[in-house]
Amino acid sequence: MASFSLPNIASDSGFWGPSDASASTVLSDDLQKIPYAPFLKTDRIGRIADWNAGSQPDERAAGAAAARPRAIRAPSIPAPATGVNMFTYFHGDDESSFSLVENSRASAARRPLTSATRGRGAAAARPAAVSRGDAASSAGRGRARAVPQAAQRGARRGGWRDWERTQRKAREASITVGPEWQKVAEMDFVRLGKLRLDVEEPETISTYGTLYAYDRTYDRVSVRFEKPLQPRDRVHYNPTTSEDPVIQQFAAGEQSAQVFATDSIIALLMCSTRSVYPWDIVITKTEEGKIFFDKRANGPFDFVTVNENANEPPIELTDPANPNPENSTRAQINTPSALSLEATFVNENFGFQVVDERKSFKFGEPNPFQTPGDEGQLASCGYRYRRFNLSTDEEDPVELIVRAELNAYVPGASANKPPSQYITIRTLNEFDSRAPGAGGAPDWRLRLDTSRGAVVATEMKNNSFKLARFAVQSSLAGADNMKLGYISRANPLDPYRHVILGTSWFKPRELALQMAYNVSNGWGIVRTIIDVVRNAPAGRFVLLKDPNRPVVRLYSVPWDFEQIEEEEEEEEVAAEATEEQE
Repeated sequence: MASFSLPNIASDSGFWGPSDASASTVLSDDLQKIPYAPFLKTDRIGRIADWNAGSQPDERAAGAAAARPRAIRAPSIPAPATGVNMFTYFHGDDESSFSLVENSRASAARRPLTSATRGRGAAAARPAAVSRGDAASSAGRGRARAVPQAAQRGARRGGWRDWERTQRKAREASITVGPEWQKVAEMDFVRLGKLRLDVEEPETISTYGTLYAYDRTYDRVSVRFEKPLQPRDRVHYNPTTSEDPVIQQFAAGEQSAQVFATDSIIALLMCSTRSVYPWDIVITKTEEGKIFFDKRANGPFDFVTVNENANEPPIELTDPANPNPENSTRAQINTPSALSLEATFVNENFGFQVVDERKSFKFGEPNPFQTPGDEGQLASCGYRYRRFNLSTDEEDPVELIVRAELNAYVPGASANKPPSQYITIRTLNEFDSRAPGAGGAPDWRLRLDTSRGAVVATEMKNNSFKLARFAVQSSLAGADNMKLGYISRANPLDPYRHVILGTSWFKPRELALQMAYNVSNGWGIVRTIIDVVRNAPAGRFVLLKDPNRPVVRLYSVPWDFEQIEEEEEEEEVAAEATEEQE
């Protein structure tokens, strides 16, 4: 019968195992030939002893040496590159029945789900495994189903053939930045959205102009009883701030007021974080420290935008995403510039039409912009000059004088009584629900009477900036209500004929709350821009919205920068005409 006797092991107080001096005497010759391979705890050890390998004594000895107490199970930390290691892990033939399940969270989120991974057929077709493999595969399948669903809740669903969509053309700035312009400040919308300033109720300094009464018959307009929009020739004055004679008198006589602007400019600044299209404002600081916010002549400031905040806004003819730029009538009349011109025309004429010119109310002073030689009938418009206190410190007062506009009034119970309400009149227009850039808006003729809330909610999403600006302008003017008209084309392919499909009443502050607009944030933006200009030296500045990024920049410009720009445009037109003749 075979027997095996253990050799005598000498003990040592310093470490485990025989000492170097007694190793040659205690160990036999065959044990002294065992090779030793040092390894780290991070090394992946596949097997403690491989009894199926070759019968070489060195390999069997190496397997026996691997049975030391230090050869514990390998941790999950990747092993560093330590060169050749006899304990390196290799897949063996006996593991061919196992299926590898990748249970990492990141890879599970990237791996798409298929019908094979969801049904029971895949589980039945999977080879049988031990209990540990089943548990791992079940956990992997559970994560593969749960992670993409969680990711889909926060991400936008991909559209049909998104990868084939043409890259849209970058927008151009509303004004070209000249080489002599110097950047003073740059403010992103994230920073502007965190500003806050509480402002008290303003003081009305003076009133000018004449208002007409609102015609109540337009409250009964509906889709079934629509009315055509009739263009009317009326004169509506809307000069810029520095050309207003009343503001010039305030600037010369008022010592406390330092900032002057119009309601449209202040509303634009207060709602600037919602804007997408480019815009610009000219700011002038005098030697006395007076600051004037002006609109640029022949700029896009007074034009009303359409579907500016939609996920897929209207497309320009020169945009690569436009499939048929020249041959499609729908593409030509539904560009952003054409829609903006159409919306501005509709907004003005609706305000002229829905008032009763037989009933009027005159403010304390007549229209300050009409001269004796002007011809044409004045539109219904009242001007309120109001003082806002933007001070945060009593020792450093900041007061703003704003010229605000009212469009009509609601008469009282009798003709002798004063107006019961002052109102502003605005419009929303539908151009073509099937055209690119419609923003998923429903057909108003089908949904306006039955689901007006859905129509308004869609317009709040697609025209968030425009509606917020309407609400802020009405609030600055002290209007009690805002009349909103729903105007649509008589024919989707005819941008010149329109019909009135309905009207709605909105209180300016309630409309702002419905759109989650914070008035305190708007005043914080205005005060921040004023502080930047106050800290700069006297001169002219341009506040420019970046056409493709949520950023506004303030530039210091020459006094005659508008004249330089006009001369450059004339030279370009002359050069193009010369090239065509040649």
